[in-house]
Amino acid sequence: MTTARRQPEPPAQAANTDQGARAGVASGLGERQAALVAALVAGAPIPEGFDPRLVEAARRALLRKRAGDVAWHWPLLAASFGARWPQVFAEWADGRPPQGAWQDGLDLARSVPLTGAAAAELASRTPPRRWWHRRRA
Repeated sequence: MTTARRQPEPPAQAANTDQGARAGVASGLGERQAALVAALVAGAPIPEGFDPRLVEAARRALLRKRAGDVAWHWPLLAASFGARWPQVFAEWADGRPPQGAWQDGLDLARSVPLTGAAAAELASRTPPRRWWHRRRA
């Protein structure tokens, strides 16, 4: 019968140093990821080390996706712009961080002059202000 040799445990100081190094790498990675997300959705500068053409292509794709999501929540708003909807939404949303499709649609609808069905959609979806929601001065 043979017994397996047990490996000696590393000193506690070496383990702490290794964990600190991993935490530093993870922190740096997290900061780079946050910078990339900000460049993709909020108009921040493209972080160093990323291909600007690819980041721009991804940013445009995300704007198209957001336009589709907003159109799903606000169909009459999107229809009021016809084939120009993706372009109109992209111009409005470029550099604005997403607030959710419903809120993005509401914010866009409030920022452009609307007529007809789109104006009716906005009026029906905007809850009236209640007296208890007013701030006290």
